[in-house]
Amino acid sequence: MSKPAQSHVVTLTVDNAGRQADTQLSDEEALALAQLVKRLTWADMRGCAVDDAETYTIRDAVGKLQDALARAGYAPR
Repeated sequence: MSKPAQSHVVTLTVDNAGRQADTQLSDEEALALAQLVKRLTWADMRGCAVDDAETYTIRDAVGKLQDALARAGYAPR
């Protein structure tokens, strides 16, 4: 896995109709989260969803999170 050259903090922002929440992840947490979203399977997501439609929504959200982490330098192979 490629790790960024220097340790830094990743800020994750969620905005819901003007209500914004931020959290900060350490380098180690961001790497672990990137590994988690990489390893999630359809069965894992389906087990947490009420139906297939919700599973597709979860998969789309996970994909967006994975993309954001990759753009920040957290893209495990």
